[in-house]
Amino acid sequence: MTHTTRTVRSGDGVRLTCFDHGGGHGSGTGRPVLLLHGLAGHAAEWDPLVRLLRPAHRVVAYDARGHGASERRPADVSRAAHVRDVVAVAEHLTLDRPVLVGQSLGGHTAMLAAAAHPELFGALVLIEAGPKGPNPELPARIGGWLDSWPLPFASIEAATAFFGGGPAGRAWAAGLAEHPDGLRPRVDREVMVACVAENARRSFWEEWSRVRCPTLVVRGEEGWMPEAEAMEMRVRRPRTELRVIPSAAHDVHLDQPGALHEAIEAFLAHTHAGADTSTSQSDHMP
Repeated sequence: MTHTTRTVRSGDGVRLTCFDHGGGHGSGTGRPVLLLHGLAGHAAEWDPLVRLLRPAHRVVAYDARGHGASERRPADVSRAAHVRDVVAVAEHLTLDRPVLVGQSLGGHTAMLAAAAHPELFGALVLIEAGPKGPNPELPARIGGWLDSWPLPFASIEAATAFFGGGPAGRAWAAGLAEHPDGLRPRVDREVMVACVAENARRSFWEEWSRVRCPTLVVRGEEGWMPEAEAMEMRVRRPRTELRVIPSAAHDVHLDQPGALHEAIEAFLAHTHAGADTSTSQSDHMP
């Protein structure tokens, strides 16, 4: 897919690799969109959604610190450091009040960025992500998951099968790097575990209450995000819109990119028109 690769230095000097897909020449709101991937993921996993968004929006994705082509072993992987990265990318690429779209831990980062810098971001889409916590078992679960990878993978086909096959399996396999002995991840286990350390210790409901921009919360019908968490988010911020995407698991953007795109565009058209979002799309909830 055609894009311009850009390097951005965050506030602490960490190198971030960004992929600017341009676009925005078609109809629609035309607002820039900034995409944030989840833990152990990579920016290119957004490509199916980028193809759908690009006619109407300038779309930018980047590899988070510790991931992909960005700096692999940064000293700081705190939640605050990830938020600084969002701000650095948005400002360096002169994105005017972009729509933040994040999945899983990337969605958590997007939520915290919108809470800390309400003047910088125009709308927020959280995919399988919310403020619930603490989750003391999370670091061990992430470490165990990474330890279960049969490294090195002998081939893309073997990796795709291990990650469940289909679009999601292919996207996870595409995030691996070639080495003389096979395919290995472009992330370090201990860095990934450290990335979720704060989520293990506390919740982020206070930050959620500080979000001011219009927000869409998306769950996969077969995903990991509890329905109760999404409902509580709407109770605390009644203007929050909720959507459930059928036939999608945690990686909604890979399982059902078309349905996700439709949900995002409907949400943006709604908010762009200045409609009252206090009447959320609860009819989409099971």
